[in-house]
Amino acid sequence: PGQILSPLLLLLLLVPCRAAPCSPHPNATRFVCTEPTLSTFPSGLPPTTLAISVEFTALATMVPTALAGLPRLQELHLSSNRLAALPEPLLRPVPTLRVLDLTNNLLPTLPAGIFATTHHLQHLVLRENRLQALEPAWFRHLPRLLWLDLGDNALTEVAPGVFHPLGSLRSLDLSHNRLASLAPGALAGLRALERLDLEGNRLGTLSPATFAPVPALRLLFLQDNQLQALPAGIFVPLRHLSVLDLARNQLRALELPPRPPGPALDLDISGNPWDCGCQLVALLRRVTPRLTATRDTVCASPLQHRGQEVAAVVQAGDTGC
Repeated sequence: PGQILSPLLLLLLLVPCRAAPCSPHPNATRFVCTEPTLSTFPSGLPPTTLAISVEFTALATMVPTALAGLPRLQELHLSSNRLAALPEPLLRPVPTLRVLDLTNNLLPTLPAGIFATTHHLQHLVLRENRLQALEPAWFRHLPRLLWLDLGDNALTEVAPGVFHPLGSLRSLDLSHNRLASLAPGALAGLRALERLDLEGNRLGTLSPATFAPVPALRLLFLQDNQLQALPAGIFVPLRHLSVLDLARNQLRALELPPRPPGPALDLDISGNPWDCGCQLVALLRRVTPRLTATRDTVCASPLQHRGQEVAAVVQAGDTGC
């Protein structure tokens, strides 16, 4: 006759065993985990691992030895977690690291020496954290860094020379911070920089020599600030500039870089109260940029041109100049 199973045994048979979330696979080269309930960085990853993505989880802390035994690791993606601090020795076991993404965490700062051994790092993303200041020590040992994203933080200043060791940097994103000004020398050392994003700050003025340290710049984004005037000649050092965005500031007069041979400058100057007098008209006729958002690029003065599109006024040639 059949035996009657005990209630406890029956329960064990009916409830499936659940493995730990995101268990690593032996000899794998990539590890991906987006389990929302994960709160501890996975252990036991094989030494063959080249890339780790632990994102959109409940991870709040990292022990100093979390990356031990991963000497070949090249990419570490830790975006959209709950990290509020990182231990200074965290990256010492991974000297070949090339990509570090810490987007959308809760980091108010970083240990001074956290990047002391990551000499091969090329992409560093610290976007959407709570950084209030930049520590010069972070950048002293990053000679190969190409991409640095510091957007959507709470930075109020960029100290002169803080980026000086980053001679290879191509792209710097400082958008959507709280920068009211850029100190002279803030961009010093960035001789290879090609892309600079300062969108969505509180910039009211810029010094005449702001962009002198970045002569290789090709793309410059200054939209959604509070700029009321541009110093004469501020863009003269930027002979390779191909995109300039000055939209939605408080500018009445315009400065432009010298016109280089080749394609026209892509220029967005929409959302400013332009004075469409002789100076602006003559400048736009001489440089002949390719204006974007022309419907939102209108004159605020003089009275006879108020509300008219700047491009139409320039083309009409009836300004009396």
